[in-house]
Amino acid sequence: MDYVKLINCMRCGMCLPVCPTYKETFLETASPRGRVALVRKVQEDELDQSELLLEYLSLCLDCQACASACPCGVNAGELVAEFTCERKAKAGLGFMEDLILRKLVPHPDRLELSMAPMRIYQRSGLQKLVRTLGVLKMFPKPLERMEGLLPELPSRPLRQTIQEVTPACGTERGTVGFFLGCVMSLIFSEASRATIQLLSMLGYRVITPRAQVCCGAPNMLAGDPEGVKEAARTNVELFNGFEVDFIVTDCGGCGAELKKYGHHLDNAAAAEFSCKVRDISQVLALHADELQPQLKPLGMRVTYHDPCHIAHCQGLRREPRDLLKLIPDLSYAELNEADACCGSAGTYNIGQPEMSDRVLRRKVENIRATDAELLVTSNPGCLLQLRKALADVTPQIRVVHLTELLLASSAGTAP
Repeated sequence: MDYVKLINCMRCGMCLPVCPTYKETFLETASPRGRVALVRKVQEDELDQSELLLEYLSLCLDCQACASACPCGVNAGELVAEFTCERKAKAGLGFMEDLILRKLVPHPDRLELSMAPMRIYQRSGLQKLVRTLGVLKMFPKPLERMEGLLPELPSRPLRQTIQEVTPACGTERGTVGFFLGCVMSLIFSEASRATIQLLSMLGYRVITPRAQVCCGAPNMLAGDPEGVKEAARTNVELFNGFEVDFIVTDCGGCGAELKKYGHHLDNAAAAEFSCKVRDISQVLALHADELQPQLKPLGMRVTYHDPCHIAHCQGLRREPRDLLKLIPDLSYAELNEADACCGSAGTYNIGQPEMSDRVLRRKVENIRATDAELLVTSNPGCLLQLRKALADVTPQIRVVHLTELLLASSAGTAP
């Protein structure tokens, strides 16, 4: 760990008002500067790595709102992640971690096969029966929460049904590679299908390599840097084999990780790859003048939630909003604390359910205050978390991916 990053924190407190866990607890140990201080004391051998210390650090959502606010550029979330990686490197992966992160996640075929029982569970009517009878209350809480987040799954993962090459509509302006995230393919296939259609509409030939693997974000969350590097090497070699103008993704978490490949591998090929990575909002915003005439009126009131991986990690706030405002007859309401974390944060909502729910409750209250009919966002974790939360308390507010709304507008239909 770079000690300089730890001592750069001047304890000014600019991070406090934007930290979700500090706003809920007002505890210094639940603040970014408090976490930096704890890690620094460990590095200086003034503090032992106790269970209490690890408990304090595990409360970090790694939303990186603190990095956006810090005048010195200190990123407490990344420092906690580095600390976790160093600790994990010494202890090694556990059996289940190795099984999931090394044997399952990096292999798309296995990952897709693992979801087959969930499809059977839903389509057989068993899910409806289980939920009606409250059977899951007899199982461990994490399992109950995971099942509760599960939306209706597509009949097949998008990776199995999409063509590797989607031709451009009309005159071809260029070629892009499409990075299809694991969760997007398995759960939100319609959003990624919409992404490909929009790129094609704008004249791009879209290449979606079936051999691509997970971006490595789950490995990074679990403190497995070697797993991240292996994923990076595979994807860099694959995509650099195509002549593409951009590598586009519609998953905020994937985009944030892909843009770090140059740092992870520290070589020219990885740096070239990362330089080409674009969030879909960046590419669509480049062609706003051509996109707008293709959009038809939608008489709806919408608001937008900034995913942490897009707003804080990639610094993209203006582009999604500008795209929404292209839609005729769309009433846009700005969301209070729009770039505050919703509490999903990878598997945080499973591992830290109490704090996740507190953070989520604040977000839901802000969404309801907008009187919006539609909430738009662009990250699968946010989509899962917010769909479940709003369905429970305000079912009239629907949650959609940005590209789903834009494609619906092009067809003149509500999403």
